[in-house]
This record gives sequence, C-alpha cells and structure tokens, in this order.
Amino acid sequence: MKKERYDNNNTSHTSSRATLKTRISAADKHQWIWFGVWTLITLLFTAWAGILWILLFTLLFFDIYITKFVPWSWWKRARNKTVRKTMEWVDAILFALIAVYFINTFFFQNYQIPTSSLEKSLLVGDFLAVSKISYGPRAPMTPLSFPLAQHTMPLIGGKSYIDKPQWKYRRLKGVGEVKRNDIVVFNFPAGDTVALNQQGVDFYTLSKYNSNGSAGIRSDRRTYGEVVFRPVDRRENYVKRCIGLPGETIELRDDSVFIDGKLIPSPELSQLTYMIHTDGTVISEQIFQELGINKDDYLIPNSYGQFSLKMQDLTGIDSLTMAHSGLQRRNGNNGRIFYNIPLTSSMVAKLKEKPFVWEVIKEVEQPGSGYYYPVNYPTNWTRADFGPLWIPKRGATITFDTDVAFKAAAYERCIKNYEGNDFAFRDGKVYINGEQADAYTFKMDYYFMMGDNRHNSADSRVWGFVPEDHIVGQPMLIWLSLEKDKGWLNGKIRWNRLFRSAKK
Repeated sequence: MKKERYDNNNTSHTSSRATLKTRISAADKHQWIWFGVWTLITLLFTAWAGILWILLFTLLFFDIYITKFVPWSWWKRARNKTVRKTMEWVDAILFALIAVYFINTFFFQNYQIPTSSLEKSLLVGDFLAVSKISYGPRAPMTPLSFPLAQHTMPLIGGKSYIDKPQWKYRRLKGVGEVKRNDIVVFNFPAGDTVALNQQGVDFYTLSKYNSNGSAGIRSDRRTYGEVVFRPVDRRENYVKRCIGLPGETIELRDDSVFIDGKLIPSPELSQLTYMIHTDGTVISEQIFQELGINKDDYLIPNSYGQFSLKMQDLTGIDSLTMAHSGLQRRNGNNGRIFYNIPLTSSMVAKLKEKPFVWEVIKEVEQPGSGYYYPVNYPTNWTRADFGPLWIPKRGATITFDTDVAFKAAAYERCIKNYEGNDFAFRDGKVYINGEQADAYTFKMDYYFMMGDNRHNSADSRVWGFVPEDHIVGQPMLIWLSLEKDKGWLNGKIRWNRLFRSAKK
C-alpha cells in the first residue's frame, strides 16, 4: 500500500514537472520579452526601495506571462458577452487605480493652489505637477488608501484610508534635498488633529481661542463636529517656500529675513499689504486687474452679502487720527484710503506713478494683536518682527539650562507630537518620558516655511516647524491655471502660465 502511494506521488510530481516544462517551452518570444521587461523593472525598483519582498512579484509575472497556471484572463473566454464587457471595464479600472496609486506614491502628484499665500509666485487656481523624486519619495506610511484622495472620499465622504497598518517613516533616495527658497509641498504639521466642521483653522488655534481649550472643542460637537486624528501622510497638503534650514537661527526684522544674523533677499515676487492714499479718487477695478490683483484682495463682503472696495473716505477725520495712521492731508483734503491691499515692490512703483495716488504706506501690525509661534509663550512677536528662533536639526542637542520656559514651548511639538515622546513642563523643569531631562537630541531635520504673500500667510510663524517626514515633494510644472474671477469665454484659462516652471 505504501509502495503504491509513493508511486502515485512520484507520478504526480513527474507530471507536474512535465506540465511546467511544457508550458515554459510553449511560451513564445513575445511572452518572454514582457516577462523580462517587468522583471527588470522589479529588480531596479527593489534596488531603489531596498525592500526585498518586492522580488516576489517576479513569480507573479512568471505565471502571468509564462506558466499561466492561474487563469488571470478567464473572462476573455467567457461565452456570456455581458460578463466579458463588464470584466473588461473592471480590469481596466483596476489597472488604472493600481498605476495611479503607484505613480502618485513614488513619482508625481497633482496639487492645486487653494489660497493666495504664495502670490504672486504661484497663483490661486494653478495646478501643479509635484515631483516626489526631487527629495526622495516616502515609502507608504498608510498603505491602504484610495488613490488620489488625501483623507476624504470624493462625493460620498468618509475616510479614504484605513488606519492600520501604519508603517514607520522611511524616505527613498531622491535626486536632491530641500534647499533655501525651494517651494515645497508638505503635509500640514498642525493637521494631526482636526475638528471636521472647522477644518479651515487648525485644532490648536481653535483651542487657543476657546475658553475651555481643547476640552471645550471636543465637547461641542454641534459647532466643531467630530475631532479626528490623521496620520502624517493623510494630513492636508500645504505649499510654502522654505526659508530656514535645519540648525539655522531665523529672525525677521521689519519684514526682512535674517539667517544666523545675515540678511536673506526676499523672493522677487513677494508681497506685503499696503494702504493706498489717494486724493479722493476711487481706484477702478480695471486698474486693480491690470496690476494683477485678485478680487478677493481688494473687495470685502458687507452685511448684505454684497461686495465693496476695501476703502474709506477720510472726510471729517481729525488730523491726530490721520497722523497716527501715517497719513497727511493736502490743501485741507484728507483724501481716501484703500487698505489691506497686497502688493509686490513693482506694483508699489506703478501705483506711485498714478497722478491721483499720494502715497503707498506699508501696513504695520501691532505687537500682541495676533497669535504667533510658540502660541503658549508670550513673545510680542509679529508677522514682520519674529524671532530669533533656532530650527532643530537631526543629531543636534538642545539643553534645558537657560530660557527653559521658552524652549519648552518652542520645541514641545517637535519632541512630543513629531518624535513620539511623552513631554511635560512643570515647576520650571522638563520631563521627557516621565524622567527629568536636562537635554534632548533631535531625531529629525526640521524646516521653516513661509508664504511669499508675507502679510497674508499662515505659515511657520503661526504653527511652527515642518518635520522632514512631512515633506511631500517639489512643484515642477504648472500644467493648468484657472482664474476664478473670470468665465470660460472671458479669460478663465491663464494661457501664459501653462507649462511654466513652478520652482521660482
């Protein structure tokens, strides 16, 4: 009986080997070429990613193109025409989703400019091709997600990803690294916790304004909605310009940036907000449009839901109030002002050439009128006068011997939220993971990001540093640009911006 069973098994193995040899020999040149192409791609990608289990895909390709033990294309032989047509669509959609997921994860990603924080370098309505090769793509951190959906499913709503598994941060080799003045796309650092009904404001700013802090926001679901946590790679995408690099000390003095005490030139198209003082003449919308100023920048909604110019007639204003605002009357005429208008230096020069424009004055923010990083420490910093603030660097150590309260406030998020430690500051001492700490060595590099629209940008001056694991990529190309203030037949497409570099 045992002899017979052995003979049957031996016959079965012999038959399987014969079938395998037959199928291998039956494969034509075309099949071998395709197998070779996909095997080479797999080997190259494995060498780049350094993930050996990817080599298992060569076995899959060997069966698809050579042995064909698994009937991958069974539906092509189905007699039912409806089944064949349906499966053709399913096959095409699945292939497209897999290809998009792969390209979106490792090579390129589409991004649309939603706000004016980088005007006039990048405009609202610009569609960008973002290269992940520039700084090296991150290996998937939340691998089970729907392609092209950042955190919310389109149309139907709800999460577009599954929380588990969560893989550790790992970046593949890129062609370069983040440099000063690079425009960078990154995940919003303060977007780890989100109140779903008020996603336009980060959770920590909401907590600052709420009388009961974060507890008040979590308890008021009617106003703020559900409070959710998002993994690093599922947080909202932001785009800003990198101004400060790891290990540097950044400071702003009167809107000028100093790095380690050295003046850094502002980007050519950077903007500040100004008051335009005229002789009483109303600046027409045509002039604003000729200067390239969006309607959102010179119009303001009123209580009736209509829009009016950001202007004020100064008739009847006393001379003391005029002087306090830096304005002067001429020949008994107070004139008219247009306020909070973002302008580049070239726009300022053009406006000053207008015969009805008396002066163009940079608006100044008063200390204490806004919240700036670190939000839990009083500094009286403003958008124009900020710092000095040291930017953490991987391997660098900070000591808690002087200015302990400031350092605790400035670097708590880095140590706790980004590097995963328990952090506490009490009685003038720092405690990390339950033990008193006199120093801390950072595990990641950090960057200081700012918008070119310097007075109208929520950036690192507000929410702090950008950790290296939040870096997504570098915008390379503007492939489409739409002007939201115009119609499709009236200049909506900005043809002069199509296929321009997005790196300046």
